[in-house]
Amino acid sequence: MKRVTPKKRLGQHFLKDKGVALKIVNSIAASNANAIVEVGPGTGILTGLLLERYGDKFYGVEIDAESVEYLKENFPELGKNLFFADFINLNLSEIASNNMVVVGNFPYNISSQIFFKIFDNRHLVNEVVCMVQREVAQRICEPPGSRTYGILSVLLQAYFHISYLFTVNEGVFHPPPKVKSAVIRLTRNSISKLECNEKLFVKVVKAGFNQRRKTLRNSLKSLLSKPSQGHSLFDKRPEQLSVADFVDLTNFIGEIEKAI
Repeated sequence: MKRVTPKKRLGQHFLKDKGVALKIVNSIAASNANAIVEVGPGTGILTGLLLERYGDKFYGVEIDAESVEYLKENFPELGKNLFFADFINLNLSEIASNNMVVVGNFPYNISSQIFFKIFDNRHLVNEVVCMVQREVAQRICEPPGSRTYGILSVLLQAYFHISYLFTVNEGVFHPPPKVKSAVIRLTRNSISKLECNEKLFVKVVKAGFNQRRKTLRNSLKSLLSKPSQGHSLFDKRPEQLSVADFVDLTNFIGEIEKAI
């Protein structure tokens, strides 16, 4: 395989340790996925392992033209399964209608956007195994009560079981980042629909955490036609609420607004 010197782009640090790559691939639990989609294959250290294991069920999505040319040259068997595209804007239903696994070393600068994309496509994605900055991994895994528990924590935990798998040191990347990374796994839970208005649920979660230092009585004013009354959750801050609490509060707000 021709050697290249990868360029750092989009906050991405390229994995160079084959042992870590194998550990990531072995962390995929699904045995009957319809599609395995790698976000940002880059220089292909995961790609070769995934192709070997999943064959024509494997798809790569790469936004960098230089990396695409490298992948075409070194993994010609990818063929039409290599998308020269931005994962954030890609229509994932073009790849598979359900039972999809998303895997990759997510670029630091856009990891949150990738997770929101996965959240929006939760009806397609059954599992995610990814490497991100350790602080992002911890935030997504955090339970209520933590100061880093936030929007993505609630939204993803509503629909996925989330596991922190292992920490990855700086020296296994090129160029080495200044922070540690971590691999996490998200597995779709049994909830196909929350017991509330899901669009309103997302608005409540985002509005609450956008002013996280305030109580929800103050941060959710924009969603209410009149001052909130009658629910003890309004007196708490957003990081104190579980997913079930946010569902409860969403239903309460929906009933208030319906009555007006």
